[in-house]
Amino acid sequence: MEQQIGAPTIGEHKVNYHLKTEQFEGPLDLLLTLIEKRKLFIGDFALAKVADEYIAEIRRFEAFPMNDVANFLLVASTLVLIKSKSILPELHLDADEESDIDDLKRRLAMYELFRGLAQHIRTNFGREIIFERSGRPEVIPVFAPEKHCSSANMASAMRDVLAQLPKKIELPKATVKKIVSIEEMMSRLTTRVSQALKTSFSQFSRYEKGRSVRKEERVEIIVSFLAMLELVKQGVVHVTQHEDFGDIAIETHTLDTPKYTEKLL
Repeated sequence: MEQQIGAPTIGEHKVNYHLKTEQFEGPLDLLLTLIEKRKLFIGDFALAKVADEYIAEIRRFEAFPMNDVANFLLVASTLVLIKSKSILPELHLDADEESDIDDLKRRLAMYELFRGLAQHIRTNFGREIIFERSGRPEVIPVFAPEKHCSSANMASAMRDVLAQLPKKIELPKATVKKIVSIEEMMSRLTTRVSQALKTSFSQFSRYEKGRSVRKEERVEIIVSFLAMLELVKQGVVHVTQHEDFGDIAIETHTLDTPKYTEKLL
């Protein structure tokens, strides 16, 4: 799998990197590819269906830029929210969460349109090349107003045109908040479980089932979950879950014993 770091993809918020592989280019391209693979239309049903596969795909990418994955994780968190809503119809979402879901569907539909147009351009570009004849006389444009057109009429028409121009609107400045990296979260979890031998995912991530979770907390919970999966993959910790959607027990056989030094009087 080939990877390149460069400019942001079309239809996405500005980020500091551009992830490109042979299979997908950016989080929206990966998500759209999974939906088209299942021959589904963009909507809550399709997004809920591909949520698990999306998370599995970004975990499968071994050379993932761990220090800057906020864009992928925000998409993943919204997919988890959509899937939770499909499984639990009585789940109540606040206005921000509903807005996140609508924004993801809107950006995904826009990206689908642009990707289709780009494919059309790649297919047809260069097929018919028309060469301009040499020696063609140059046509010099000349402004020749009618006799009844006065400077006052022209000034009035210009004012009308300027009045119809859209007003300049100052957009609010976007701020990017620092999100903890997966490596940092892996270090925290390793230290936590090494000191106590055993903990749970809810204790480590401070996630309480049934409690409304803010967007920032949701991203940290997802980073904690990915860090736990990576430590399981490396054999550092072992996890157990006794029921669907139940809490996850995390344990290790390596105990980090504190060292004490005797103070000489």
